[in-house]
Amino acid sequence: MPKRVDHDQRRRHIAGALLRIAEQRGLQHASMREVAAAAEVSVRLVQYYFHTKDELLLAALGYLAEELGARVTRRITELGSPPAPRDVVAATLTAILPTDPESIRLTRTYAAFYSLVLAEPDLTRHGAPHPDLLEGFLANQLRAAQQAGDAHPDLDPELTAAALLALTNGLGSSVLGGQRDADAALRILTYQLDRLYVPR
Repeated sequence: MPKRVDHDQRRRHIAGALLRIAEQRGLQHASMREVAAAAEVSVRLVQYYFHTKDELLLAALGYLAEELGARVTRRITELGSPPAPRDVVAATLTAILPTDPESIRLTRTYAAFYSLVLAEPDLTRHGAPHPDLLEGFLANQLRAAQQAGDAHPDLDPELTAAALLALTNGLGSSVLGGQRDADAALRILTYQLDRLYVPR
């Protein structure tokens, strides 16, 4: 009997090879041939599952977002049930900061995608809405914190969520660039978060 092929597993395997290249060398010169070599498959097989490089890039970005989402979910689950909205916000943002090998890998890989977009801006037209989803999630948590009396009533949840994500991404870049270490980045983030809430 012929062996049954798990096509989703193959797609993830190939996209995973691209993500490894992104982390280690960046994406500007990552060809389909290089991805095939990293995945230990033929170029023809890569092209069977991904007809263009852009298609492969966007699929890999989706899988990367899944990895980050799983990390955030683990951090929130560790808070216990039900977690306070302010703690959910903190857990989400600290999960994104590059403070351990997993988050450093994720941050480096995202940075490679951002660098590629600077060189190939047309990719933004096809990009996935992951940042918007994360901003919306954080805004909802901040709104819930206001309703619980934990967050200052005059803050704008949407603008605050966008600002917190921008701060976290900027801190992540500064850690990767050696401007500050992870502990310093975490202190800065915690300082900003504390200003949003009424004292416990």
